[in-house]
Amino acid sequence: MAEFPRPRVVVSSCLGLDACRFDASSASSRFVERLQPHVDLVPVCPELSLGLGAPRPPVRLVQLDGQTRLLQPTTGRDLTDAMRDFARSFLESLPPVDGFLLKSRSPSCGLRDARLYRADHPSPLPQPRPGMFAEAVRARFPDLPAEDEARLTNRSIREHFLAAVFAFADLRHALEDGSRAGLAAFHARYKLVLLAYDEQRLRALGRLLGDAPRRLPQAVREAYATDFRAALRRPPRRGAVVNVLLHSLGHLSHRLTEEERSYFLQLAEAYRARRLPLGVPVAVLRVWALRFSVSYLLGQRFLMPFPESLVCLEDSGRGEGWI
Repeated sequence: MAEFPRPRVVVSSCLGLDACRFDASSASSRFVERLQPHVDLVPVCPELSLGLGAPRPPVRLVQLDGQTRLLQPTTGRDLTDAMRDFARSFLESLPPVDGFLLKSRSPSCGLRDARLYRADHPSPLPQPRPGMFAEAVRARFPDLPAEDEARLTNRSIREHFLAAVFAFADLRHALEDGSRAGLAAFHARYKLVLLAYDEQRLRALGRLLGDAPRRLPQAVREAYATDFRAALRRPPRRGAVVNVLLHSLGHLSHRLTEEERSYFLQLAEAYRARRLPLGVPVAVLRVWALRFSVSYLLGQRFLMPFPESLVCLEDSGRGEGWI
């Protein structure tokens, strides 16, 4: 069984960790419950951190004089500057983190769906926007995975988020000792992942390591980390993933029967046509790799990008992902 470093994930406290919503309630999240044994959570409630208490009068984003302000309508308080100061201070003081899991629709933490109001009208504008704290997260950590609990009910989005979070935690650990050997071993584990996401960056990162001395200068480590994270910023195309499936099959093909090879090709095409999740052909590859003791494939994170106990078949059917 593969071993995974523990990712460090910033999470909205109200997602089952603290009763800190405006009405002193908590929004339960089964995903956070499943995640807790495998990650180190860094909880945050920006509104509580401003001293607003729970319960508290709600806050909202308001368009005022051409600017977006964070207001508390019942008290008349303008919390914009206080929220921006808190976000800057909190994010600057963080230890290295691997991702963010924030509360949807929150005027503070919503990543894309916070309601924006006009000052002279009770109804929200038709186009939602990021909450004020979430906007600061995106600006400071553009290459880290950030999702909300609503989107993570979609299996494809959830599994892509998990794959990135665990990959970045693995990268963080590989960079700690500063040796080329440690980072080269990491790079070897993620060759198929990088082949699926960004073949050009796979080759560029390989050249970067090939030219590096035994002890990696800080500039080399930072360049590798920046390019690796950028490679995983967006989900890969299905065609690229199918190519990785066929590449993997090549390591097994001479040991398989014609019927087995044909069956796998059907699975790969079903995935390409969106009739199967990626987990189906990947599971077949893992079984064959185990059966024939193909160490190269067994060492590839592509076949198990995150702990198996986090695999969940529940799916809202909303959204679009690569898996």
